[in-house]
Amino acid sequence: MVSASLKIFLSDLKSSFKDLVPIIAVVAFFQVAVVRAVPEDLPSIVAGLAIVAVGLALFIRGLELGIFPIGENLATDFAKKGSFFWLMLFAFTIGFSTTVAEPALIAIADKAAAISAGKIDAFFLRMTVAASVGFAISLGVFRILTGHPIHYYIITGYVLVVSITFFAPVEIVGLAYDSGGVTTSTVTVPLVAALGIGLASSIKGRNPAVDGFGLIAFASLTPMIFVQLYGIVVYAISPETAHESFMVMEEAVRETVEVHERFDPWDILWDLVAVVKDVAPILAVIFFFQYAVIRKRVAHLHKIAVGIVLVILGLYAFILGLEMGLFPIGETIAFQLTAMKNDMLIYLFGFLIGFSTTMAEPSLLAIAIKAKEVSEGRIHDTVLRVSVAIGVALGIALGAYRIVAGDPLHYYIIVGYIVVIVLTWLAPKYIVPIAYDSGGVTTSTVTVPLVAALGLGLAENIEGRNPLIDGFGLIAFASLFPMITVMAYGIYADYVAKKEEK
Repeated sequence: MVSASLKIFLSDLKSSFKDLVPIIAVVAFFQVAVVRAVPEDLPSIVAGLAIVAVGLALFIRGLELGIFPIGENLATDFAKKGSFFWLMLFAFTIGFSTTVAEPALIAIADKAAAISAGKIDAFFLRMTVAASVGFAISLGVFRILTGHPIHYYIITGYVLVVSITFFAPVEIVGLAYDSGGVTTSTVTVPLVAALGIGLASSIKGRNPAVDGFGLIAFASLTPMIFVQLYGIVVYAISPETAHESFMVMEEAVRETVEVHERFDPWDILWDLVAVVKDVAPILAVIFFFQYAVIRKRVAHLHKIAVGIVLVILGLYAFILGLEMGLFPIGETIAFQLTAMKNDMLIYLFGFLIGFSTTMAEPSLLAIAIKAKEVSEGRIHDTVLRVSVAIGVALGIALGAYRIVAGDPLHYYIIVGYIVVIVLTWLAPKYIVPIAYDSGGVTTSTVTVPLVAALGLGLAENIEGRNPLIDGFGLIAFASLFPMITVMAYGIYADYVAKKEEK
């Protein structure tokens, strides 16, 4: 038993190291060839990357043991219970509780409040986004119950997003688009995916590959609508005056993009507390509904508990390693590139860092594992991850170009949505929900801090750019383009399969 578990863990560890190779190659290339300096605390950086690999391996094992089984079992039990009210309440509660404590959302909300000189209230912004995600998960569950095609909902959502954009103040648009990319945490994504797949597997006439995915896509879409509506109300009550509190905004951006101090082992210990705090609301909701509503004991509780502990330890090790290794050097390179005024280097860095960090994204790993399982091998997990990573890379590079050129964000997003809608009708049905979900899992623990730093750094260093208007939006690009590349992969794979049949 112990030797078998150790063998599986070593296999996961080997895969994790392979996933980190692109990140190491990109950072090393830019550090040596562009910055031309040996980074400080090189042993700490190497140790940090090793810890990231261990964290990824623990996280994957914990998902398989704990998060996936409990999510799917809950969905099955709710389907058997047949209570529409309790299922919808559970869906809303799990969406709201996991989002309101999301660290990336808290950071974005606090920064938006600072940059807007208090006009955007951090607490109300968080409540707005959390409520929108709760609504999204409920709507997604309703879709699975009714069997409606997902693209009707998604296309309607895109039309609403774009329509509201023309009425929303320009200061809120980039923030609204980015808020859709920071709502799905590393723990939330696997649980929500397991809930959707479990529910689709338990209902007669539902296909787990076609109907089970899509909940994450809803959770990425609705915040864009809710936050823009919130912005319309806020700026209607308190209209913006010319150059209002510009110094406050400048200072807030400078705090965001300044190079962080080197790794402090005492401060980083609080990350373990933060991870436990992130997971605690999820566990509270799960066990409340399990024992108080379904009134059934959790099967293999000891195995589930071990899985949850491994997820917590894995996430902690992952964040610890990032703080020691990737973030300090990655952010330093991003700031130095924006100060160099070399646009092509910025685009190249954006492309390569987007690809490499996405390949190591835990949320994407979880979705790829499930996609391969429910599609019975039609979707290859590595090919899916590469398709998503290419989409993120293209999105960040194009988003960086938009900031340099100073073009309005929504023109790019509208064209991107049109391409997504066209591909939706052309792509095979089994790939569409997975493609939609891919946009929500690419902007999580690894990608968001580096992408946010690059965007705000560019807006700070380029004359004539407004950080509040131009600095946000890169995360939206990183969420949009994977949908395009994954559906393109599905179209190509379907074409090859049909050709082989002939």
